[in-house]
Amino acid sequence: MPRGSEAAGGATEVDGPWAVEHPPTPASIVEDDAIEAAVEPLEDRIALEGRTLREHTARGAIINSLFQIGLGVIGLVQRVAVASFLTISEFGLWGLLVTTLITLAWLKQIGIADKFVQQDEADQEAAFQKAFTLELAYSGIFFVIACLAFPVYGAIYGHPEIVVPGIVLAFSLVLTALESPIWIAYRQMRFVRQRLLESIDPLVAATVTIGLAIAGFGYWSLVIGPVAGSFCGGVAAILTCPYPLRLRYDRGTLGEYFSFSWPLLAASASGLVVVQGSVLIGNFTVGLAGLGAIGLASTFSMFADRLDALIRRTIYPAVCAVKDRTPQLFEAFTKSNRLALMWAFPFGVGLALFAPDLISFVLGERWREAELLMQVFGLTIAVRQVAFNWVIFFTARAETKPLAVSSAIQMVAFLAVTAPLMIAFGLDGYAAGMAFGVCVDLVVRSYYLSRLFKGFDLGRHLFRSVLPSVPPAIAILAIHAASSAERTLGIALGELVIYVVLTVLSTIAFERSLLTEMIGYVRRGVRAAPAPG
Repeated sequence: MPRGSEAAGGATEVDGPWAVEHPPTPASIVEDDAIEAAVEPLEDRIALEGRTLREHTARGAIINSLFQIGLGVIGLVQRVAVASFLTISEFGLWGLLVTTLITLAWLKQIGIADKFVQQDEADQEAAFQKAFTLELAYSGIFFVIACLAFPVYGAIYGHPEIVVPGIVLAFSLVLTALESPIWIAYRQMRFVRQRLLESIDPLVAATVTIGLAIAGFGYWSLVIGPVAGSFCGGVAAILTCPYPLRLRYDRGTLGEYFSFSWPLLAASASGLVVVQGSVLIGNFTVGLAGLGAIGLASTFSMFADRLDALIRRTIYPAVCAVKDRTPQLFEAFTKSNRLALMWAFPFGVGLALFAPDLISFVLGERWREAELLMQVFGLTIAVRQVAFNWVIFFTARAETKPLAVSSAIQMVAFLAVTAPLMIAFGLDGYAAGMAFGVCVDLVVRSYYLSRLFKGFDLGRHLFRSVLPSVPPAIAILAIHAASSAERTLGIALGELVIYVVLTVLSTIAFERSLLTEMIGYVRRGVRAAPAPG
């Protein structure tokens, strides 16, 4: 965790106009040394390797970033490359298939891994085996549900050809249960080991997918690739598991996991309605070509989500360790969010600015109808990263009900606003509805965070997030307004370089203290002065 700057009896952490009032802090946890001493017993749980918890977590964020950014880029390149070999209708059919599976897969994400990381049983071998048993059983149940659901979806969509590839793709999610041993490294915060094992699945999947696409397998390349990746990832995880892989059932453990997970399952069900509603309505209003456009725009959103996930996953075990210390939680929340927004806002704004060029010079004119959708998705990607990590702080405190409430409100917003707009205006209506949904989500986050962190102001948080992206965006818009030359690839690339350079300089100017602190934590033996929160 980053070092705190609180004072006993309550204090204000000041950083220019973004001062935030903290709740009263017991004197016993005010001093840095006291904070570090408080987590000293975690040596038995976390592989700190001589570092403080703060330094180890910050170092892990850098390690995970390097791994995940690389894998995220590979995934993005994979989808863009495959789009070059598939027709827009084939890509739309795959979008129909994978959206259906992702929708169903949300029901599988019930937080078993998160609960395993949070638990503190004396016998960790037994704890893992019980968690693995639950994961494998639930994966099997999910596969049966998917096998029954795909024929129904095929009939509803009028595309029965998705049934067989859908069932094959669903099997890859069963295979991911075999990757459960990676949870052990995750809980112990052994970042390099964790990321090396996790990299096997996506690397194999990307290699197989691109190879089969080039060979002419069409959307089947996007089906076979993930299955191959999950199989290889599972084999590697099993071979390196420190505990025997046994089935162990315990009724008490089941009840504990159920209490933790049912709000997450309810949240997934609400998300299922939103995603599946988008596909059902889109299938009959914009057709396969429109679904292909939605799928392409969503690809960039998925890229952003993966990068966000790396920060959430990095700090989650550490957040669990200090879950009862509100000031430390607040500092971890603000700084981890600022780190994410350093790339998320520029990425989203950049997508909005350069989407026309991406279509003109990379994807081809057949994707022109997706231009506005990609631009809106770019802006929503940027905005929705504000307070994106609120989920892990409530999860670490076993307060998962707010997540269910948030998802339910999102579902109502979709049914009341997005769905009618999509029916009336097609892709443009869908884009407007999704933007509205992001705004609603920000309001919900602000409400719950203000209850957890006294004095939290989402407006100030949002304002600070926007600042580093303003100078580069204004510069590119000014260049566009002043130029009358015909648009070429060289001009587009030149503007992209300008945008990237200005973004880096602007980020350094606004976030120098935080960047210096993070670099100091990563350099072994260097004690960095904490940046303001």
